[in-house]
Amino acid sequence: MNFLFVHQNMPGQYRELVQWLAARGAHRIYFLTQRKNAPSLNGIETRLYKTHRSATKDSYGLSRVWEEATGNGFGAALAAKELETKEVFKPDIVIGHVGWGELTFIKQIWPDVPVIGLFEFYYNLGGGLVGFDPDDPISEQTPFLMQARNAVPLANIETVDMGQCPTPWQRDQFPNSFHDRMYVCHDGIRTDKLLPNPKVTLGLGRLGRELTRNDEVITYVARNLEKARGFHVFMRALPRILKERPNARVLIVGGNDTSYGGKSKHRGGLRAEMEAEVGADIDWDRVHFLGQVPYLDYQKIIQISRCHIYLTMPFVLSWSLLESMSMGAVIVASDVAPVREAIIDGETGLLVDFFDHIAIASRVVDVLARPEEFSHLRQAARDHVIEKYDFLTRCLPQHIAQINALVPRGKQMEIP
Repeated sequence: MNFLFVHQNMPGQYRELVQWLAARGAHRIYFLTQRKNAPSLNGIETRLYKTHRSATKDSYGLSRVWEEATGNGFGAALAAKELETKEVFKPDIVIGHVGWGELTFIKQIWPDVPVIGLFEFYYNLGGGLVGFDPDDPISEQTPFLMQARNAVPLANIETVDMGQCPTPWQRDQFPNSFHDRMYVCHDGIRTDKLLPNPKVTLGLGRLGRELTRNDEVITYVARNLEKARGFHVFMRALPRILKERPNARVLIVGGNDTSYGGKSKHRGGLRAEMEAEVGADIDWDRVHFLGQVPYLDYQKIIQISRCHIYLTMPFVLSWSLLESMSMGAVIVASDVAPVREAIIDGETGLLVDFFDHIAIASRVVDVLARPEEFSHLRQAARDHVIEKYDFLTRCLPQHIAQINALVPRGKQMEIP
């Protein structure tokens, strides 16, 4: 079968699916992306596309997102047309993310080719990221900006033949009219590869020795250290944790940018802002900011963790939470709706109010002090991810079934 994947940051949510398809050796696979340093994946032809137009600083605020989306969509459409004319490639199916507008005009190129679009998030004034933090109240313009931002999924639900949403909570953020045109299935977690490792060791340059599972290691992971992922709350919890656990060591993974929500106005970003707020009460010799690390190092960091802290406002569930559960971490997480789909308090992890840094610190101290009382959470967390989110046994068969439902019978694949 001929596949075309479209995602501005290849491979995005398709990391496992495209590699599984390529490994079969029976498909011709192209991937359109804006990512100039996209990974080279065996069996996949990567092609860059350029946005046809970007919004400027003078662009009207209510149409800025749509202007960016149409620029991306037209750029992707032009690249798709070039695939057909110059490389004699026409897909049997197109699979891509609708959020940046890349699929908006794809049917103008191939009106008869089925499209599956990933619908990741729909912005509402309640129940999600916007308006959750009382310290960041919505403005009079926010309702208009949110509706304008949703123009992209509203247009693309008419472009795709089928939508995909990773979790029930994410689906429920979309209008009811979307629901019967979507299937709910996660991207999938490779639980066969993301395993616990009691013998793991991890070297830290300034420590002068390797850490093992015998050390009291606390971990925090996010793409970027930002408020949407609770970095400010995490930092406020650290003074008490480090004071009560004098042998504890903290490993922090994440960049110093902002992926979601507003940026800190402090010089140096949110990290510098929080260091100024709580720095006098923290033993910095036991805190390690590791930046963005290679994937194998990230796995070791989670595998060595005695307590992993996952904080998020109500937003898209991070892969890192499910991956950490797959590796058998004991997790203290924020008690918000998307997290409750994966963690049942006391059964597969521990839930605490997002804003209560004192309660978070107390829970972490409990785990560090009495690890044997919480050890049952490790296997239970892994079992839950295997049952609900495993790529090979749970998610892949659903994705293949949806693809088969849209392509001619002669093109259909065997469901694993």
